[in-house]
Amino acid sequence: MEVIVPFSTDRPKSRLSSVLAPEERVAFARAMLDDVLDAVAAAGGEPRVLATDAVDLDRPVTVDDRPLTDAVNGALDTRLGADDESDGPPEPTAVVMADLALATPATLDRLFAAGRDADVAVAPGRGGGTNAFVASHPEFRVDYHGASYLDHREIAAAVGAAFETVDSHRLGTDVDEPADLAEVLIHGEGRAATWLREAGFALDASEGRVSVVRG
Repeated sequence: MEVIVPFSTDRPKSRLSSVLAPEERVAFARAMLDDVLDAVAAAGGEPRVLATDAVDLDRPVTVDDRPLTDAVNGALDTRLGADDESDGPPEPTAVVMADLALATPATLDRLFAAGRDADVAVAPGRGGGTNAFVASHPEFRVDYHGASYLDHREIAAAVGAAFETVDSHRLGTDVDEPADLAEVLIHGEGRAATWLREAGFALDASEGRVSVVRG
């Protein structure tokens, strides 16, 4: 299964600017991307990075500087195209965000399995976003604005696609805000967690709720 991993090279992770300098955000975003790519490959997927600009990787990269929705729909047009005259239904295609630092091969394998059984299988993020999905319905396209999980459920219904929700804490945790770093330190198993520790971040439970501090 081909797995598209969107990745922004332009000022990545701007909402972490209160705790990370620009060059640190670049390094941390790259660590998360590498973790996601490794997890995808270990789960049997064939990762392809959909980047806003050239990026040096030992994986296939497609450069598309359009907004996320347009870039992903362009990829789906190519892989699922409703006008494709080849025999049989399209092969499932997955899209997994590059900031899912908690993703593991086991959680992605569960997503991929759901996507083989349903026309569209979505792993929602906290707050109603769409962190990862698998689609095989030729007419399914995305809209990442607002509560996109709800929108994608409606889009699937409108085109007659069987829809399945994949409930996963690991796939549901995208790293955007400083508070999200605690989840990486608690549950992370790869480069991103190591990067944070080496940068001096540690857990702090002195106020009751676990947060992070930087030494």
